[in-house]
Amino acid sequence: MGNSINDIHMEDFQNVVNDLLMRNRSILDIVSKIQTSTGRVNRSVIKSVTNCGCIEIDGKKQSFPEDASIEEISELISSQTRGKLCANCRANLEKEIGGALFYLAALCNTLGISLYDVILKEKEALNTLGSYSLR
Repeated sequence: MGNSINDIHMEDFQNVVNDLLMRNRSILDIVSKIQTSTGRVNRSVIKSVTNCGCIEIDGKKQSFPEDASIEEISELISSQTRGKLCANCRANLEKEIGGALFYLAALCNTLGISLYDVILKEKEALNTLGSYSLR
């Protein structure tokens, strides 16, 4: 890892996760907790739509001209959401995303992987491949 403040924060986060993870240290427990926490993130987004209504989802097929360039498509594509998360929904979603990050860091710790290095490598791959890395 490097020495920037971001490197230190990420390393500290992984160390805290390592210190706090006691009951579910088995890789099988960690993998199942990642799946559960991801489901909780999804549910939190859905509740923002169905219970609160602070955001709306317009989930219909997006169409683009056949001859559109990647740049034009990026301007035309929609997230299919309208509105803005209210403070309560934002706080809940941040909590659930934090839980998912906790278990991702736990998996990294268990397998001896630096979460920060994973993020850097992914960013480098995205920058290198540019529009060829579209997902």
